[in-house]
Amino acid sequence: MTLREHIVELRNRLLISVLAIVVCTVVAWFVYYPALAILKDPFETAVRPFAEDRGLKPQLTFQGVGDPLTFRIKVSALLGLIAAGPIWLYQLWAFIAPGLHRSEKKWAYLFAGIAAPLFATGIALGYWTLPKGISILLGFTPEQVQNLIELGKYLDFVIRTLLVFGVAFLIPLVVVLLNMVGVVPASALAKFRPYIILVIFVFAAVATPSGDPFTMCLLAIPMCVLFFASEVIARINDKRRKVRNEELLAD
Repeated sequence: MTLREHIVELRNRLLISVLAIVVCTVVAWFVYYPALAILKDPFETAVRPFAEDRGLKPQLTFQGVGDPLTFRIKVSALLGLIAAGPIWLYQLWAFIAPGLHRSEKKWAYLFAGIAAPLFATGIALGYWTLPKGISILLGFTPEQVQNLIELGKYLDFVIRTLLVFGVAFLIPLVVVLLNMVGVVPASALAKFRPYIILVIFVFAAVATPSGDPFTMCLLAIPMCVLFFASEVIARINDKRRKVRNEELLAD
């Protein structure tokens, strides 16, 4: 294909992706209230003990006249982007795939097949930790002071938490792929294991929006387990590579 043909193909695939996102956003507009209930559930779960034990009644609020409309558009666009994910991801893959070798396509399929469940697991764990994280943060509220939390900022907090957990669960997979292409040997992982564990806990402490020890540990401990699993896989892969190289030298 010529450069012009590549540009035309890119334009067409971008157009399809944008149209898919727009259509899914319009559909998401009509499921706004069920989606909002799911987003608010961690907050309401966290607030319940405060209302019973301390008489506090933290509330999610809008501060401007146009904020309800803006927030609904924002939520609908986010849901539309997620719902249209299979379409725009396929368009991206269809544009890149013709330029990849067969072995590169194999690794790409492997990465996609494992990455999606890991990312979803991280998202689910992050959503599960939200009530505890929110309750810990709200616990610093002085007596006779009420929390009025802007709904837009609350949504940003939820999205950051979920993305941090989702992306963190992909890091061990990247380590395995780097080992399979020969960049990171298992011996290096074993040598620097204590430092890597320390970095994981520091990353969890810095990356989690709530910053509480409970959420930090719930992120760091699974990451450590996944790292140990990636180290075992890397060790097995290095042994296989060593045996294969010895066989080639013997021939």
